[in-house]
Amino acid sequence: MARGIVYKLAEMVGVAESRAFPGTERRLEESPEFERPARKEHGDFSTNFALLHAKDHDLSPRQFADALVAALPSDPYVLRVEVAGPGFINFYLNQSLLLRDVLTRIDEEGDAYGSTDVGAGARVQVEFVSANPVGPMHVGHGRWAALGDSLANVMEAAGYEVEREFYINDYGNQMNVFGASVEARYAELLGAAFEFPEDGYGGAYIYDIAREIVEADGDSHLALGREERVKLFTERAYAQVLEHMKATLAGMEVVFDVWFSERALHRSGAIDGAIEKLRGGGHVYEADGAVWFRSTAFGDDKDRVLIRENGQPTYLAADVAYHQDKLERGFDRIINIWGADHHGYVKRMEAAVEALSGEKGRLEVIIGQLVNVLRRGEPVRMSKRTGEMITFEELLDEVGPDAARYWFLTRSTDSPVDFDLELAKEQSNKNPVFYVQYGHARISSILRKAVAEGVVGDGCDEEAHAIDRDLLARITASEDQLARIGEEAEIDLISHLSRLPDEVEEAAVRRAPYKLTAYAYETARRFHNFYERCRVISDDRDLTAARLFLVKCSRQVLANVLGLLGVSAPDRM
Repeated sequence: MARGIVYKLAEMVGVAESRAFPGTERRLEESPEFERPARKEHGDFSTNFALLHAKDHDLSPRQFADALVAALPSDPYVLRVEVAGPGFINFYLNQSLLLRDVLTRIDEEGDAYGSTDVGAGARVQVEFVSANPVGPMHVGHGRWAALGDSLANVMEAAGYEVEREFYINDYGNQMNVFGASVEARYAELLGAAFEFPEDGYGGAYIYDIAREIVEADGDSHLALGREERVKLFTERAYAQVLEHMKATLAGMEVVFDVWFSERALHRSGAIDGAIEKLRGGGHVYEADGAVWFRSTAFGDDKDRVLIRENGQPTYLAADVAYHQDKLERGFDRIINIWGADHHGYVKRMEAAVEALSGEKGRLEVIIGQLVNVLRRGEPVRMSKRTGEMITFEELLDEVGPDAARYWFLTRSTDSPVDFDLELAKEQSNKNPVFYVQYGHARISSILRKAVAEGVVGDGCDEEAHAIDRDLLARITASEDQLARIGEEAEIDLISHLSRLPDEVEEAAVRRAPYKLTAYAYETARRFHNFYERCRVISDDRDLTAARLFLVKCSRQVLANVLGLLGVSAPDRM
């Protein structure tokens, strides 16, 4: 897929630097960045690249900028380039050519518009949510679900081959405590003697699981020994919670390619195998009766225990084995999305993956902040049903999957999300997801009106007409008709539509799908502005054709970006 105008401009600056200063090499993160100047006399796009990197060539920013402009390759999309102020480089574009080509490209690429090939087919695994299967998921898990799935969508659109994975923490003492908690409530409900574990799970859902067992099997399990009963209930409750997790996630259109069980690592001998691999590389030693990973050699603040004095593996040992399994599956990049409570765990896992793979940076860990649930601006901590912390499922039931996904993605991962339940349900422009979806519905309404008035097709009932591919294919405009576009609101909208490939690439490379919620909102805003200022259907047939084509392309872009976010694009609201 072709890339956007910003990528083209960045490529031009890169070529200019190579010409003016042979041998210069730049890392990806040093690529020129562009923004739209606040004042039109400063051009269509501006970069501060010269201010940031003039010192690399022992020049002043102004001197470096002048040298770059002198060496820039020519391009039909660029009318002129000027150096301004201390060293800003301002680009002035050939708007008529750009606008025509942008709309033609959107129409030709359709659902694929916005896709790029920056990933070059690299295999990426995104592991996210990975909640313990011992109870309902909290709203933070909902945020990680939206983030992980949308990131996977965006990276696929950017040319990566992506696999979504959920790691099931189904081994260890927590599972035994979970089963013992259910067993105690089962006995309690039947009026039998019970012993609730000291660190047991006390949520109302434990009673719910126990009650279902009573309703299905009565007191038949009381004949078993307690240990056997705990083992039975552990498996039964685990299976029930896991299926409930899958159903809740599917309710937000999040489906995983792989559900990986921690138990499989222990049963297969993978933990011993991973430790031996580390030992073979000289990264393991024994001290005080334990087996240690020499993680300080890779930047960790202290070495870590893999096997305790009692011979039992630590949680880290299982994680090392899990990541060795990921490496053996051939992923070029491994991305883990964790909550803020795992921040201290990052360095040791990065160290382990580097030791196992011999490659620094193969593992990326995205740490996200939590979600503050509000109602009319006031914190909501308790569920009305259970009197406990509100769950992801309850939030999803109240606001729906579209609002949930969009709101979870409105902030960068290192910032908390304030999720106002009432605002998320409000059908007004105050609610960003409603505002964006209404933009798509409004566009569809305009197209139905064009059909009803006979501007497109033979005319029919406006409300009954579906916006299908046959209808969209009939909305065309010639070069001469597109040349009629020239109003400021039209140019502003088309210029914004042209940025989607660049936005997708940036969101993928920076692992920042939240950037696309801002882009979607701005797309809707600019469309609403265009519609208020430019009459679409008029007696001027050529201008009508051009504007309907612009409307159609705007609909395509909104649908594409909403699709990447996992949010529906309704034709009616």
